Amino acid sequence: MSRRLALEDVRALIVDIDGTLFRGPLPLPGLLRFFTFLRSRRLPAVVVSNNTTKTAAEYQKRLAGQGVQMGVDRILTAAAATAGYLKRELGVGASLYVIGEPSLHEVLTQAGFVLLQDASQPADAVVVGGDSTLTYDKLKNAALLLQRRARFVGTNPDLLCPTDEGLVPEAGTTLAALEAATGMSPTVIGKPERPLFDLAVQRLGKLPGEVAILGDRLETDVAGGQRAGLKTMLVT
Repeated sequence: MSRRLALEDVRALIVDIDGTLFRGPLPLPGLLRFFTFLRSRRLPAVVVSNNTTKTAAEYQKRLAGQGVQMGVDRILTAAAATAGYLKRELGVGASLYVIGEPSLHEVLTQAGFVLLQDASQPADAVVVGGDSTLTYDKLKNAALLLQRRARFVGTNPDLLCPTDEGLVPEAGTTLAALEAATGMSPTVIGKPERPLFDLAVQRLGKLPGEVAILGDRLETDVAGGQRAGLKTMLVT
């Protein structure tokens, strides 16, 4: 029988945002008390999100509204992790065709990439995030560029996103459509894949075995954390 995880085994935390700290725009009970506890135990933390509709600065403002002061370097989104991956793989100045919300475009532009408007020029990569204004033309441009051997990168694999209206299509739905159209499989950056976890561990300056992921989803937070060699904690 495996030994139960004790807090003394943990030297740092990766904390999921959506569903763990907030439900939609509303903070979950005990949010401020939780971060006060982490400070009292001198436990460093990075908060992470697969959501690409908000920037780290927007999450920083949301946390500050609840009395939690956190630097943007301790807030990691799938969009920022994707920008870091593309810098390593393609270098600054690479040309990208992006399907996603304005926040994803902003992160990639600030990282030094050239964002294309259509398929009239070659792209080094097609980058796909959640997009509430997805159109046939966007899918067409992405498919054409992928057929011309652009790299295929997804910010996160989530098929659906919870909203006030119910579950609506997310990045994974668009990735599936393009995979069906081209036969190409994307490199996915967000949970449960490793790139986002590895970058969070790097920012904490710890070894994977010293870090625990705290999240609300078995299939992304826990499964991904186990793949990355982390300890895992599930919020129900």
